[in-house]
Amino acid sequence: MEILRTENLSKTYGKSQTKVEAIKNVSFSVSKGEFVSVVGPSGSGKTTLLNLLGALDIPTSGKVFLDQRDVFTMGEEALAVFRRRNIGFVFQAYNLVPELNVEENITLPLLLDYKKPEKQYIDQLLDTLGLTERKYHLPSQLSGGQQQRVAIGRALATRPSMILADEPTGNLDSKTGRDVIELMRLSVDRYRQTLIIITHNENYASYADRVFQVEDGVVTELGGGKE
Repeated sequence: MEILRTENLSKTYGKSQTKVEAIKNVSFSVSKGEFVSVVGPSGSGKTTLLNLLGALDIPTSGKVFLDQRDVFTMGEEALAVFRRRNIGFVFQAYNLVPELNVEENITLPLLLDYKKPEKQYIDQLLDTLGLTERKYHLPSQLSGGQQQRVAIGRALATRPSMILADEPTGNLDSKTGRDVIELMRLSVDRYRQTLIIITHNENYASYADRVFQVEDGVVTELGGGKE
C-alpha cells in the first residue's frame, strides 16, 4: 500500500547566475511500513529532499502526496496540523525541551494537539526505547544516545504515517549510532511505521529495505539495503 508519492519534485534557489537546482524532477513512491535510506555527499540535496517530503519547505514545482493527500494544496494552518499529526521528525540535534523530563518530552506533541496520551502505548514506547528507568530524568541527565532515543519516542508518540530522520546518528559514536539505527529498524517493524532516513554511513543504510542516492539534486534508487 502506497503511503508517499512524489511527482516531478523540484526545488530551485536563486536566479540567473546564482541559480542552484537543489532537487531535480524527482519521482518515486514509498509503501507503508518501508524503511528507506537516502545517501549522498554533503550538498547533494538530501536535506532539501527530506524537508520537501515533510512539508517543511515548498517545492518550486512538482507534487508530494502523503496518504493520498496532495500536501501542498492545503492552506498554511491546515498543513501545519496535517504535518503535526502525520509526520514525525528526528533530527541530528535532539531539540528536547530542557525543563521537561523524558516522558513529558515524548508526550509533548500529543499535548500540543490537545490529545490525552494513551498511557499503555507511552509505557510500551518507553520500554522499547529502553527509557523506562529514565522517564523522570531531564535531558541534561541523559547521554547523547539516550537523548536521541527520546527524540525517536517523541516522533513515534502521535503514531504518524511517516517518520523522517535527518542524520539522527551524526552526534553519536559508532556503537551508539548503530544501536539507534537498530532501534529505528525495530520501531518500523513493530509499529508498522514508514521511515525515511538520511545518513552518510553506508553501513547504516544497509538496514533499510531500499536505498536512494542523491547527487547534484538527482535521485536514483540503488536497490535493497537489507539482507
